[in-house]
Amino acid sequence: MKTKDIKILLVDDEPDILEIVSYNLSAEGYEVFTAKNGVEGVAKAKKKQPHLIIMDVMMPEMDGIEACEMIRNTPGLENTIIAFLTARGEDYSQVAGFDAGADDYITKPIKPKVLVSKVKALLRRLKEEKKEVDEIVKVGNIVINREEYKIVNDGEEIVLPRKEFELLSLLTSKPNKVFKREVILDKVWGNEVVVGGRTIDVHIRKLREKIGDDHFKTVKGVGYKFVL
Repeated sequence: MKTKDIKILLVDDEPDILEIVSYNLSAEGYEVFTAKNGVEGVAKAKKKQPHLIIMDVMMPEMDGIEACEMIRNTPGLENTIIAFLTARGEDYSQVAGFDAGADDYITKPIKPKVLVSKVKALLRRLKEEKKEVDEIVKVGNIVINREEYKIVNDGEEIVLPRKEFELLSLLTSKPNKVFKREVILDKVWGNEVVVGGRTIDVHIRKLREKIGDDHFKTVKGVGYKFVL
């Protein structure tokens, strides 16, 4: 993705901050939008669908914590990168920010060049996530077509229910990496339903029957990994 195609939303009630940060990011070639409070920030996030949101915590009408939670619950914005830019460096403020769904925390004051470097680092996560969601992925003898929800194993097409497909897709995204149970539940089931550890075990058992027992390893007390 080219720099000019990347949209950044700045949300802050201090005009000077908006002007300085906007100027420096625009100079880098990013498309920059601004909002002066949380209410306006949420509205602009829904309208502009930014790739990155840099937001103050303490703002009138709606603070950054509440705005972040609303953005995270908006369809299409779940994976938008959100960083808090604030003078509040207290631990409790940072914890509240991360609990609300923020990806990072930037403490004011910050030099423009340092901020630009920080933004570039945050946007690298966007590129990494895009790599992980390539539509067609080949892992060993297994071909996973995420767009068509189709699996081909050793030339044989296999139809998997949605959750089995998403579980396999997650585990094969990083072969040999151990995915913890809580991570699997979050990535595959999210907030859809309340499920227990046994649900994962059942789905792994079904994948072993269809894909091959040797590919799925249990790490006792931790989770599962996919091996070639």
